[in-house]
Amino acid sequence: MSHEEIVSIVVVLFAGGYDTTVNLIGNGTLALLRNPGQLAALRADPSLLPNAVEEFLRYDGSANISHWRRTVEPVRVGDVTVPAGEFLFVGIASVSRDPQRFAEPDRLDISRVPAGHLPFGHGIHHCVGAPLARVEGKVAIGRLLARFPHLSLAADPEKLEWQPSMLHHGLRSLPVRTVPS
Repeated sequence: MSHEEIVSIVVVLFAGGYDTTVNLIGNGTLALLRNPGQLAALRADPSLLPNAVEEFLRYDGSANISHWRRTVEPVRVGDVTVPAGEFLFVGIASVSRDPQRFAEPDRLDISRVPAGHLPFGHGIHHCVGAPLARVEGKVAIGRLLARFPHLSLAADPEKLEWQPSMLHHGLRSLPVRTVPS
């Protein structure tokens, strides 16, 4: 492999394997803290954790858009035909909130059947690290909830700062309390 190929792989592994997982954990924790009924349900039944991670990925995933793709033939998107040879980004976040695909898409529901979201891409572009990210999310959030039974948000959710990124979606920080307030 050339030096450029090695550097490209390292960048993809770091961006895809670190940032996205950190954001999955942060975004998922915030979603639970903003939805106390769902947090209580997960605490009452930890077996819901794998399903909850899938819902976190759908509800407030760590990727806004896909990496670019190039059309190999004309593609019809709504009322527009994109010619062959054009570059496109897929709005992953918008797909996950499609009301034709998900009932009440703007509501966090850790009991929702996890099907049809695309946080890890699809087909030949499916993320090879998806199984690892899912395990990391389950372990981190599960341990966090078990270790801190009084976990709560320590900031106004409307004042939280998000990373400025078109590709990834995550908080700069997530201030929490670990003792009863």
